Order: sequence, then C-alpha cells, then structure tokens
Amino acid sequence: MPARPMDPRTRRSRSALETALLELIAERDLSQISVSDITKRAGVNRSTFYEHYTDVHDLAAAACTTVFDELVAASPAAVPPATPDGDPPDNPLPDLFAHVAEHAPLYRALLGDDGSARVINHLLQRMTVTARIRRSPAPEDPADPAAAAGTPHDPAAAFVAGAVLGSVVDWLRHDCPGTPQEMGAALWPLLIGIAAAAGWETERPGSPAAG
Repeated sequence: MPARPMDPRTRRSRSALETALLELIAERDLSQISVSDITKRAGVNRSTFYEHYTDVHDLAAAACTTVFDELVAASPAAVPPATPDGDPPDNPLPDLFAHVAEHAPLYRALLGDDGSARVINHLLQRMTVTARIRRSPAPEDPADPAAAAGTPHDPAAAFVAGAVLGSVVDWLRHDCPGTPQEMGAALWPLLIGIAAAAGWETERPGSPAAG
C-alpha cells in the first residue's frame, strides 16, 4: 500500500525543525544542541518535536537525508563493472570528495568526534545496502526502506562501504588536504583492487556473473 501523503501542517513542522537543526549545526557541535534549542529556533513547542522525532540524533538523520542521498549516489560503494570492451570503469571518487568538500561543515558536525554515532551508522548502513543492491539487483525497489530489512549479509559490500566512509571521515578530520581529484586518483586503484579480490570485476554486462 502506498505511503499516505504528509499533510501540510506536518510537512511545515518537520521542515521548520530540520531547517533549525541545520542552522544550529553551522554554529556549534551537534553534542551541544538540545531539543529546546531546536524548538526555540523553529518556533514550535517540544510536544510537536516529539510527535515527529525521538531525539536530536533522529532529527539529524532526517534533516540530512537529501545530502546523504547525494553522498550515497556519488559513492562507489559498488565498483562499477568494466565496459563491454573491457575498459576500466570511470573513477567516481573525485565527485564524491567534491560533494563532501561542498558540505564539509555539515559532515564534520555529524561524522566528527563530537558527531552522532547513530547518524554514522545510518549512513554506513545505507551505503552498504546500496552496494549490495547495485551488485546484485533485487526485485525490491532500492529506494524503499523496507528493502533494507531483507538485505542479506554481504561482507564485501560492508567492507567497501566502510572503507569509503572511513576515508571521508579521515579527510575531514585532517581539514581536507589535497584536492578531490588527488584523493580520487590515490584511492581508486585501492577500490579496484578490492573489487578484483571480491570477484566484482567479472560482473560485466553480458557475462555469466552479471546475468
């Protein structure tokens, strides 16, 4: 059954709370932001907050959904197959690091030492699920959160997702040294090597592994 559309009042309340959190994150660490800070900035009461979110970390994951979607989309969590001619796939890592650099203050706040372990786990899980679905497309819609619940354990996908996210966190921690292009060029051969070790490079269009 399709999800019921969100009523305008709920949509406005959620938007106000999410916007308030993103504004506050630009001013201070996530650990220093309280529910009262958010509701005061948003102009809503605490009961409205708890109608939609369990706590600040729950709101943080929701407020950053669009940015996280962009990160997951840019992430090479599933190394693309070679072309039909056997040429290596394009390197998506420069785009990934360019995206992180564009939103660096937000990612530092959420993924840094004073960030949210729950948000990190949320993002890592999404990247892992996306990797598995891209490698072995399932009948379920990858955008459907319910599909994640039935996703089987995939150590290779989890390993690559963790490596990518760990590289992003370390880059942010060191104030983003090197350009996105330099980071991509340095790390892409490592991911290609992981793909080869996991047998992913055999999953080419038209090959038995890909069929």
